[in-house]
Amino acid sequence: MSYIVVDHLCKEYRIAQTEKGFSGAIKSLFHRKYTVKKAVNNISFVIEKGESVGYIGPNGAGKSTTIKMLSGILIPSSGTITVGGIIPYNERKENAKHIGVVFGQRSQLYWDLPLSDTLDLYKYLYPIPYTSFKKNCDFYIELFGLNEFMHQPVRQLSLGQKMKANIAIALLHEPDILYLDEPTIGLDLTSKKIVRDSLKTINKLKQTTIILTTHDMDDIEAVCDRLILIDQGEKLFDGSLREFRTKYDDGLIFKLEFEKGAAPIWQNDCAFEIIDQNDHQWIIGVPPTHSSKEAMIELINRFDPINLYVSEKSIEEIVRKIYSSVHLEDT
Repeated sequence: MSYIVVDHLCKEYRIAQTEKGFSGAIKSLFHRKYTVKKAVNNISFVIEKGESVGYIGPNGAGKSTTIKMLSGILIPSSGTITVGGIIPYNERKENAKHIGVVFGQRSQLYWDLPLSDTLDLYKYLYPIPYTSFKKNCDFYIELFGLNEFMHQPVRQLSLGQKMKANIAIALLHEPDILYLDEPTIGLDLTSKKIVRDSLKTINKLKQTTIILTTHDMDDIEAVCDRLILIDQGEKLFDGSLREFRTKYDDGLIFKLEFEKGAAPIWQNDCAFEIIDQNDHQWIIGVPPTHSSKEAMIELINRFDPINLYVSEKSIEEIVRKIYSSVHLEDT
């Protein structure tokens, strides 16, 4: 049986409506009206143990709501969830033994304690044998590079240091699954790389199942092998990153560089699309109907750049275009 099974999951919120003015407020006390917001709408998927899955969507798509239901914090309006054979919102204590959770900027650290004391404290919150605790501590201290600030009060740590510590704490009790909600938000490039590389290592060595929600598509490409894409509470795509690129293949990106101030005039009869431009550089989108060789020859002959670079469109660019087309169809 699959480790995580989500079947026709729905979550609705009733939002109270208040009329304007004092009389409207008084009236609402006795005859309150509600509107229903569907945060998650009939979503189904299965995840095997050891998978690393990116769960993405725009703000308000239902990502965090789904994670909260998976972790047992919220109860679905309808549909079912099992995680390792457990219904998380019915067996919250048992479920908590098997999961680690990191919600963005919501820290599990204690402000005035040094990190070393915080790690010791968590030893008593979970039934971790001392040998396992010591082994896990040593592993995650080295993996995340925590040694350099182990004895500093948490209030003195940078955002990146706190995030690395939060993820380490969430893994001390050897959970089967790790839920991550925007783990790299606000981090500098160096910290982001350490977090991404560490998560990939954990998934590979420990076979920890990872579900990652993020707006940073570089996180998905660095950590995840599978992508679930949702919008307005509904699932749009579920498959590997390779399948995603194949299904939504939208051509290549060419970067043309010119001598400063010497960029030629764009020719309107060109079949390609300018994505971005300045005096010495153009970013050109080439549709999949053109091979890279054909496009390269045409661009060189037409515009004579001093340098030309070719790359695939990023996951972020593809996702942005998908959302744009979906919302356009709705209008």
